[in-house]
This record gives sequence, structure tokens and C-alpha cells, in this order.
Amino acid sequence: MQTQTESGCSATPGKVVTGNVIPLLHEVRHALQQLLDSGQEMVIDLRSIPMGPGEEDRIAEQLGRGEVQARLSALGPSEVVETRYPGVWLVTHHNNDGEIIGKFIEVCVIPRLVTAQHEDIRAGLQALSVQLAE
Repeated sequence: MQTQTESGCSATPGKVVTGNVIPLLHEVRHALQQLLDSGQEMVIDLRSIPMGPGEEDRIAEQLGRGEVQARLSALGPSEVVETRYPGVWLVTHHNNDGEIIGKFIEVCVIPRLVTAQHEDIRAGLQALSVQLAE
């Protein structure tokens, strides 16, 4: 049997529903406004927020999927997914066993994980220079 919570989501008796989904979405809306107004970025660590079973999935459902997705392999696979709201990204990090070790909502133009680091750019420049010199 399922019951309705105050926020309109269903809950199964005996399962904890924290009620953090809607407030978190309001926080994302506020962060988007700050990004537009001042360029200030925000990262929300979903694993640091108390949530009941299924609430993390409900947040992902509410945010939806946008057009951009990227998979990276750095100390384990990571996935960056643009939500249906440009500027809002879901970033998930896995260990080498496939377990989720971090899950974040990043409100930014582009997540830092997919930006090139200066050290990597410098190494790339050096490698290209060597290749061209041969």
C-alpha cells in the first residue's frame, strides 16, 4: 500500500521519506539564478544530504536529461549528464568495481571534470611539439 506525502510523492509505509526532494530542487533553482546573476557556481553533494530510498532517483527524474552526456575514465569511470535545465549537471563517480563513490549536482556552465587542466594542456603541447619535430 502506498500513501501520499505532503509534497505529492508516494511513500510506502515503513520507508523513510525525508522530504528533501522539493527543497533541494528549490536550492538548484536558486543556484541557477546566482549563476546567471554573478557567475557563481555551486556543487551539491547528494551523498551528504539525508535521503530516503528512491529520493535520489526522484531528484534525477525531476531534473530529467538534456542533450549533453560524457563518460570519463579517471580513477574509475565517471558520468556527466546535462539535465533538462541547461547549467544543471548530474555528475556520478564510480570506483573500479562500479560502485558509486560520489554523486553531485553541479550548477555551472561546464563541470570542472570535463575541462582540461593546465598541466594536461602543457603535456599535450609538449607531446604535439615532439611529434611535429620528428
